[in-house]
Amino acid sequence: MSEKALYRLNPATVVEPLVHRWPAWSHLISPIPGSLHLSNYQIKVLQSYLDDPKSHAETCRDVRLRSGPFVDIAVEKAGEVEKLLAEMQSASRDRIALAGTVTEFHNKLVREARGQSLTPFYKAIPDAIRGCAELVYDYYNRPSVRFFEGLLYESPYYATDLQSFRLFRQSTDGGRAFFMSTPRLAGEVAGEEQIDWVRPFASAAVDELFQLDSLPRPLGEIRELLGMDAEMDAKDEGRLLELLSGEAPAPVDRPRAGEIRLRYFGHACVLIECDGLAILTDACVAVRPRENGIDRFTYQDLPPRIDYALVTHNHHDHFCMETLLRLRHKIGCLVVPKAAGTVYGDLSLKLLARKVGFKHVMEIEALETIPLPDGEIIAAPFMGEHADLAHSKTAYVLRLGRRSFLFAADSDCLDKRLYERLRGILGRIQTVFIGMECVGAPLSWSCGPFLPIKPDFNQERTRRYKGCDSARALEILEALGASELYIYAMGLEPWLEYLLGLALSEDSEQLKQARALIAQTRARGFTTSKMLFGKDEFHYSPRSH
Repeated sequence: MSEKALYRLNPATVVEPLVHRWPAWSHLISPIPGSLHLSNYQIKVLQSYLDDPKSHAETCRDVRLRSGPFVDIAVEKAGEVEKLLAEMQSASRDRIALAGTVTEFHNKLVREARGQSLTPFYKAIPDAIRGCAELVYDYYNRPSVRFFEGLLYESPYYATDLQSFRLFRQSTDGGRAFFMSTPRLAGEVAGEEQIDWVRPFASAAVDELFQLDSLPRPLGEIRELLGMDAEMDAKDEGRLLELLSGEAPAPVDRPRAGEIRLRYFGHACVLIECDGLAILTDACVAVRPRENGIDRFTYQDLPPRIDYALVTHNHHDHFCMETLLRLRHKIGCLVVPKAAGTVYGDLSLKLLARKVGFKHVMEIEALETIPLPDGEIIAAPFMGEHADLAHSKTAYVLRLGRRSFLFAADSDCLDKRLYERLRGILGRIQTVFIGMECVGAPLSWSCGPFLPIKPDFNQERTRRYKGCDSARALEILEALGASELYIYAMGLEPWLEYLLGLALSEDSEQLKQARALIAQTRARGFTTSKMLFGKDEFHYSPRSH
C-alpha cells in the first residue's frame, strides 16, 4: 500500500469518549458528581446485572425500558462485566470513598446545624474534602456544603488516566446501547471492529485526530498518532483502514453573501451562518452510518471554523462530549451558562470545558450579550426542565440585522410574565425554536445519585425533566410576538436513541402536543410552523423583519 495515499476519517466512524469504559458525560468528569455517580449508580447497576444478567438483557429488548437502570450486555459476556466492575472498584477506590464521605458529612451537617455558627463544623470536615469546601446556610438556616470545583480538579479525584476513546464504524443508527447504563466492553460494537485509544480528553493529539474529518493524512502518520505499531499485521491494518476513507472530502457549501442561513443538524443543533460568521447551538452531530440511515447533515457539512458554540444547559444531549471534543479544534469560543455552584449537580461547565481542553470558554447569564457584526447574542432566562433542581441554563436570542431568533431548548413557560418582560426589553422576536418534551423523565433519572434521600412516589410523578406542552408553548409565542415556530429538540432522530431512550411513537403525548401547537399557530397566521426532523435548511435576509 502506498504511503503517499491520504486518508481521512470515514463518514461512518464514531469516536466515543469514555471514562473507565463508560460513555463520557459531565456527571462522570467533575470530581464530586463523578464520585457520586460511580458509587450510587454505576457500581450498583453492574452489581444488579451480575445478580441476573438474563433479566437485564431481556429487559433491554423492550424499547420503552432501555433508558432505565438496565445493562444491555449479552449474558455470555457477564464475565467481562465482572472483570470491569473489579477494575473500577480497584482503580477508583479513593473516589468511591469520597462519595461516602461527602454524603456522610453533609448528612451530619443537616442533622446538627440548626442556625448556629458553622465555624465549629470546619474541624469536623473529613480530610478528603478539607480545604475544598465552604459551609453555608440559606436564608432559612438550612445548611449545605459548597465545593470549590477548581481545587478538586487539581486533586487526585480528577483521574485523567481513566479517560480514553474508542473508534468504530457505525453500521446503523440503532447500533449503540443506552449511554448511561451500559459500559463499552472491548469489541462490544454490534459486530464492528473497534480501536481503543488511551488519551486524556485535553490532549492535543485529540485535535489532531479530529482534524482528519477534513484534512487527510498519510496512513503512517495516522498509525503513529493512534500509537499503533508501524509493522502492524494485515488484520490490524485492515481494522484501521475500516475507519478511514481515501476519498477527498467534498468542499463545504457556504451561504450566499448577505443572507442568513440556518441548517438543522438534528435535535437542538442548529448552524447559523451569515457573512462568514458561524454559530452552532447545542452541538450534537451524527455520523452517517453504513446502511439504513436517514438523510442528515454531519461533521463534513460544518465550516472550518465555528465562531461560537452555544450551550443551553448541562444535559448530555445539549452538552454532548462526543461532539464537542470532535469540534474543539474549530470552535473559537464555547459559550456556557453560569452555574450557581450551590448543589453538587449544578457543576461549572466553564471549569469542566477548560479541563477537557477548551481554551476560550465564556460563561454567560441572563441578558448578558456578545457583540457580533451587525448583531449580538443575548442570554435569555430559561426556566423548567430540571425537576425543580437548581441548574445552570440559558436560552439564547440571536440578533442578525433586523432578524431575531430565540433558541429556547427545553424551556417551560412556568411564568408568562418572564417572556412579556423579555419582549419589553428586547423587542419582538420573530422566530422561535422550542422543544416540547412535555412528559419528561422522573426526578431521580439523572440526578438520583446526588440525592441523599430517595424521592417518594409523588415527587417522582410530579417533578419531571420536561419542557412545554402546547398551551405553555403558545404563551411564549404570544408573549414574544413570534410569527415563526420551529419545534426541535424532540429526540426524534434515530441516532439519538442511545442518548435519550425516548422510544416515541405517533401516539406519544409529546407528538400530540406538538401537532396541536402547529395547528394552533397556523390558525393564528404564522408564516412558518413546523416540527423539525433529520435535516432542514432555512434562508433569511438580515434586513427583513
